[in-house]
Amino acid sequence: MLQRFNNTIKGTLSSLQEFFLLAGNAFRFMFARPFYLNDVVQQMNAIGFESLGIVLLTGFFTGMVLALQASVIMKTFGATMYIGRLVSASMIRELGPVLAGLMVAGRVGSGIAAQLGSMRVTEQIDALNTLGTDPIKKLVTPRLIAALIMVPTLTVINDFAGLLGGGVISSVYVGIPTSLYWRTVFEQIAAGGFLFRYIPNDFVHGITKPLVFGAIIALTGCHFGLKTTGGTEGVGIATTKTVVRASILILVVDYFITQILLAVLTG
Repeated sequence: MLQRFNNTIKGTLSSLQEFFLLAGNAFRFMFARPFYLNDVVQQMNAIGFESLGIVLLTGFFTGMVLALQASVIMKTFGATMYIGRLVSASMIRELGPVLAGLMVAGRVGSGIAAQLGSMRVTEQIDALNTLGTDPIKKLVTPRLIAALIMVPTLTVINDFAGLLGGGVISSVYVGIPTSLYWRTVFEQIAAGGFLFRYIPNDFVHGITKPLVFGAIIALTGCHFGLKTTGGTEGVGIATTKTVVRASILILVVDYFITQILLAVLTG
């Protein structure tokens, strides 16, 4: 029992060390030639444009559900006119970044792990080393850059889709004029305060989180993909680990980012 516990601790610490070394090298290579811009563009397409449909659907129906639930509660207090504020705060600060992150983790994180895992078990990564090409520079850094660009972009789209979905329910189901709904949305953004007088605090929350989530998704997928062993079965295990770990990290890190931003922006 004690030996198993020691092995678990050692394995966890070793995995964390490998993860942070991978992350450090990936960020360092972002500023070193060659830049592999074609690879970055390809990964932006894989991460961003191919995930657009699921992100739009997720955001739109989440906004509809938020508005629907809010209308039931707010009718009790005669405050249905403020549904836009609730949907705005919920989507931009929390649900937009988290749901977009989870969707991308499930779709893209698993894909990254599967791609790199297949390359590992077929010895393509060893071939890159033989040719003098650093696998982290060639394979990890382009995916990291693409995720840092596209996950925030997808989050903004997800937020807008959610606000649009909330507006549809508010207008059709609750009977709130569309102009009033959008006015309360912008009132909420203004009420959240501003950073440097011009940047709404809600936007700071809504952009900071997906930047971190994008890094988590790309690095987690690359980490488990590059560690793949055991043939095709190992690829499946790496894919599963990526989705589970990335999703958990997104939820945990979301709390700490929220705590820090609230302390900095409102303290």
